Amino acid sequence: MPATQLVRNPCNVNYPFRRTCREVAALILAREDRALDFPERLAVRIHFLVCKACPNFAQEVAVMRSALDGWKNYRNHDEA
Repeated sequence: MPATQLVRNPCNVNYPFRRTCREVAALILAREDRALDFPERLAVRIHFLVCKACPNFAQEVAVMRSALDGWKNYRNHDEA
């Protein structure tokens, strides 16, 4: 077994809920379009416990979503 594998995962155990920031960011964006299943939601929550950047990204996505919803309502109000 290469030394890099031993360093990354010294116990040689596969963690099903262990996700990278890139994977969690993809899940955060995916939950805008669909409901995440339970293992995906759990993986995101576990990742939020150990990462400071991803919860900030999720909050930024929520702010953008609310701004877009407000803009949609404003635009529909002007057309009426």
